[in-house]
Amino acid sequence: MKLYIIGAGPGDPDLITVKGLKLLEEADVVLYADSLVSEALIQKSKESAEILKTAGMHLEEMVDIMVDRIRQGKKVVRVHTGDPAVYGAIMEQMVLLKQQGIAVEIVPGVSSVFAAAAAAQAELTIPDLTQTVILTRAEGRTPVPEFEKLKDLARHHCTIALFLSATLTKKVVKELIDAGWAPSTPVAVVYKATWPDQKIVRTTIENLDEAMRQNGIRKQAMILAGWALDENIHDKNYRSKLYDQTFTHGFRRGVKG
Repeated sequence: MKLYIIGAGPGDPDLITVKGLKLLEEADVVLYADSLVSEALIQKSKESAEILKTAGMHLEEMVDIMVDRIRQGKKVVRVHTGDPAVYGAIMEQMVLLKQQGIAVEIVPGVSSVFAAAAAAQAELTIPDLTQTVILTRAEGRTPVPEFEKLKDLARHHCTIALFLSATLTKKVVKELIDAGWAPSTPVAVVYKATWPDQKIVRTTIENLDEAMRQNGIRKQAMILAGWALDENIHDKNYRSKLYDQTFTHGFRRGVKG
């Protein structure tokens, strides 16, 4: 009596975890968000599996199917894009499943934020520059809590990763500028990270909205903002202590240069 929720990763079917792939291959029933999850990944299911697309389903309809198939003794997996823990809308599914006596096991996946950072060849935490990453979204039709307005979060001046914000770039620019960010602050926008049609747009805060418009990006984009996204960061003298030859830690004694 268990449902498996699997993080499919950002797009590339090879970026699912070994455990997630094993469960997918074993499943009798596979429900997946067909608007976001790669068809190539779902094709790895066994030939006899019942494959159900969920983009057109409402919550109760989807959960009713899960419960029905599980009670028939079938192995059921629900495949989510990225990692289910971030904007995965899994909590409401779990509430209804719990009411029906169905347990849940969650298998994490590669989040689009880290796939986007990899595509941009960026380290989001640079020593002496920024050691914090805020994962959030701009406020649109769905409000954000009172103390999580983008302008307030941005006052920390760390790296910010914006999910679900591709249509709200005017608001993003205004709130970052109002928080004291320099208009020249670097931004990397990664459209459909790891998909065959992936696109990377490098711009600045002040030019973000125009760059998005020119590239026709209005969905499925991760916006990474902050000085860690500087294209020339590799040429600057930011270095971690971990590999500094003078730094002693539990596995190596430092030596003077």
